Amino acid sequence: MLQRIYLLIFILGMIACGNPAQNNKDMSDFSEDKKFQDAHESPEDILPDLKGKMMSYPTEDGQKANAYFVESKTPSNKFLFVIHEWWGLNNHIRQEADRYADTLDGVNVIALDMYDGNVADNPDDASRFMKEVKEERALAIVNGAFTLAGKNAEIGTIGWCFGGGWSLKTSIMAEDRAKACVIYYGMPVKKAKEIAPLKTDVLGIFATEDKWINEEVADDFKALMKATKKKLFLHSFEADHAFANPSSPRYQEKAATEANEIVLKYLKERL
Repeated sequence: MLQRIYLLIFILGMIACGNPAQNNKDMSDFSEDKKFQDAHESPEDILPDLKGKMMSYPTEDGQKANAYFVESKTPSNKFLFVIHEWWGLNNHIRQEADRYADTLDGVNVIALDMYDGNVADNPDDASRFMKEVKEERALAIVNGAFTLAGKNAEIGTIGWCFGGGWSLKTSIMAEDRAKACVIYYGMPVKKAKEIAPLKTDVLGIFATEDKWINEEVADDFKALMKATKKKLFLHSFEADHAFANPSSPRYQEKAATEANEIVLKYLKERL
């Protein structure tokens, strides 16, 4: 009996403190990691026939934020917030927003610009832009989008890499409006008090060959979700970081296609 008590104390301690190697890390902590930069080759330029439009909206800090907006063909209070990778709101992300708008009937799709107009086409600029993101400004951008969607909106979120972490944060901030959350190889929150307000389940897509958002990160997130009685659907693919981005040289079509099918099924069931 005493051994079981000691084991329980140990497990709770690990959950509370997290893994020492990953504790308190965020995506911005990798911005100056040369190996992380080298793992993000410059993306190929995509010139899609875009269906949405760029727009701006006011934020609580007295500024304006940018977004790419694809309005539902029918009036709807359902929104999917799309959050870009560390490159910024480029044509690839706009194309993804178009694709989700085509696939999800009756859902407005809004791709947030967390870089305030900056878009990178090389790792050096991407690293700088990601590092320059201030938490207060990012929160203002998200809150402004909430206001745009309306108090009765039903909100899903999806993001990759930098955007994966912000997908989770955005769903946490959405409170009762949150209906779905998808994280593609993004850094999750690590503390019980941070995840406590989350009102939706989460779909996590991870890559076994990812050296940063690795299996250890995924396992720690799984333990945190379980400890806080939150529901997590976790899928790991034998692939590398950014495997789902067709503009990346490390794109893996088979894994990306399978992940996309899982994501679309999840979103359709909730939005």
